[in-house]
Amino acid sequence: MKNLVNLSQLSPWSRHLLNCIVMAASVMICAMVLPSRLPGMELIGIAPNWFLIWVVAWSVKRSAFQGAIAGLVLGMIQDGMTASEPTHVLGLALVGILTARIQKQRFIQEDFISVALIVFAMAIVGETVTAIQYSLLGDRNLADIWLDHQRLALSSAILSSLWAPVLYYPLNLWWEKLKFIEQS
Repeated sequence: MKNLVNLSQLSPWSRHLLNCIVMAASVMICAMVLPSRLPGMELIGIAPNWFLIWVVAWSVKRSAFQGAIAGLVLGMIQDGMTASEPTHVLGLALVGILTARIQKQRFIQEDFISVALIVFAMAIVGETVTAIQYSLLGDRNLADIWLDHQRLALSSAILSSLWAPVLYYPLNLWWEKLKFIEQS
């Protein structure tokens, strides 16, 4: 299939604008899929955390600051879609920072399996931050919070890591193509 647009012939400004459109579209798709419970996409009532997957995909090749900003923005969007208390901002910002720090340390090579493992670990981190917030609110029994946390964290981690390549692969391919053109 022939490319509709030759990216190398576009001006840097046009490529940047197109990249912004692709990122915004991918975030909008994640926002639309996040509340849905399609067959095969849920485990004991828990669905993949698409915003967490997006933050990990973004942060793998970027700085901790950029990862934190992505987590902050997507956390605010998720708070707007759900209850704002406990906030998703803290968990997703921490996920962005930690993912970028893992990348900087070069502990893990980038491929589908390593990204899935990072998503698995970061889903547990994100759910733990949420459980801590519930604990600090004090309106629920602490034992119930942590019992629910185990079930939620494991289910979210399993599903999010299994579905991570669906989002990571096209975004990574796009960003790699842009990077290659800019370096040429």
